[in-house]
Amino acid sequence: MEPLKDKFIQLLRSTGRDGIENVIEDLETLGFFTAPASAGHHLNCEGGLLRHSLNTCDAALAIWEGMKKLEPSLEKEVTRESIILASLLHDVCKSDIYKRTIKKKKNALGIWEDTEGYKVTYKGFPMGHGEKSVILLLCSGLDLSDAEMLAIRWHMGAFGINQNSYEDVRNYDTAHTLYPLVSIIQAADSLAAGIMERNGTDLDDL
Repeated sequence: MEPLKDKFIQLLRSTGRDGIENVIEDLETLGFFTAPASAGHHLNCEGGLLRHSLNTCDAALAIWEGMKKLEPSLEKEVTRESIILASLLHDVCKSDIYKRTIKKKKNALGIWEDTEGYKVTYKGFPMGHGEKSVILLLCSGLDLSDAEMLAIRWHMGAFGINQNSYEDVRNYDTAHTLYPLVSIIQAADSLAAGIMERNGTDLDDL
């Protein structure tokens, strides 16, 4: 896990952004580097959140490089620095919500048995998902652009929208149209979880 942590920190520092050192310290305190990426789905293991964040960054950089060939204006509209920051930090909100527990799970013979897992609690800071990440980063003193904040806020795409809220829908549509970074981070997050992080168990459970 240490090589992944070192890579994550080096990437963050490569941006030269004000507040990065405070963010790194706060992530350590929050438990980001040992947290899982989910309670029962992709990378639900110690260090899963760190691995998912790096996967999302790799996917986002690949999308950005590929799309620049199709849409050269992206070279000026979206910077590598913004890709790194928004992708690596989009799920900071998950740092403190997973707690170890014992779960019942069927083994290969269909028999229920106790297994170690995670449960979810939001009592630490019940602020939501993407918006919580943005607020935590701002509280750490990180200088984020509008595009970076919105890419992090709306990285779940339609899954992060209250479809009964006209305001939510309009805000997402507007952010999506104004800032290509929003689409890049959303796509990268989905590709990381859906392709890079799927395993045999996921396929067996279909």
